Amino acid sequence: MTRSAVAHLPNLGFGLGLRTIHYPHILSRWPRVDWFEIVTENFLDTGGRPMRVLDQVAERYPVMLHGVSMSIGSTDPIDRAFLKKVKALAERVKAPWVSDHVCWSHVGGHQMHDLLPLPYDEPTLRHVVRRARAIQEILERPLVLENPSTYLAFAHSTMTEWEFIARLAEEADCGVLLDVNNVYVSSVNHGFDAHEYVAGIPADRVVYFHLAGHTRYSTHLLDTHSDHVVEPVWELYRDAQRRTGGRSTLLEWDESIPEFAVVKRELDAAKAAARRPRCDPASPCRRPGPRPTGSWRSARRANISPRPPSGRCW
Repeated sequence: MTRSAVAHLPNLGFGLGLRTIHYPHILSRWPRVDWFEIVTENFLDTGGRPMRVLDQVAERYPVMLHGVSMSIGSTDPIDRAFLKKVKALAERVKAPWVSDHVCWSHVGGHQMHDLLPLPYDEPTLRHVVRRARAIQEILERPLVLENPSTYLAFAHSTMTEWEFIARLAEEADCGVLLDVNNVYVSSVNHGFDAHEYVAGIPADRVVYFHLAGHTRYSTHLLDTHSDHVVEPVWELYRDAQRRTGGRSTLLEWDESIPEFAVVKRELDAAKAAARRPRCDPASPCRRPGPRPTGSWRSARRANISPRPPSGRCW
């Protein structure tokens, strides 16, 4: 049996999004955080203070790249120039993987500045699998794809979102960034069972989790990353941690960002929740998949970025 291309990836622990408002605190205190995640596009085609801060942080912490404009589901040609910049940034901070979203955001060469949903059917799946393989060969490191929050769906979809992502991960040999808040937001918006979604994602494909807050409106939830994580999301997170056997976790807070101490307390709550996973009584326990092997430091010493075998995504 061929080993998954993401099976070797390290468990980084509990991390935070690196945000400019927290730069002074981080650079003066070097807080006890396991790792940081950056928005990829904020550090492309730039220099000066952002890169100086990034280099200082990367000397002391693992730093992962999380993008919003790869547009893996688009019918536009793959933007190889953009991917080469992403690869260079990943090499600069020695990130063992690169992440983005299962969505599209470009059409006819125009950037839509949104993470737009895909139809979940066989032709779309084949299209996205081909692009994921090609993208990872350019990046020369694993691609980890996140489930987006959605507010509308295509009537002609022939499979659920979790079935689509599970097959994409297996057929493209990619990783999954399971955003637990997005699962919950979409489950309320579309009326599906969030725990069924989590159970449908192959445990051995989950590389890490996202946690965040959202905003409730009269008929829908909106993924705003502007508040504390709510209890139903914590419960779903405990279920996901149990099913996977434990994975890295990243807390996002991107609007109405409070002082660093508040965000850090929310991250500490994630640590506590991960230590106390509980079974959902309506969902039978699944045997957890194997944890990624190795550590951040061993991966960094090895500077993991070998070229993937031809014809396979890495």
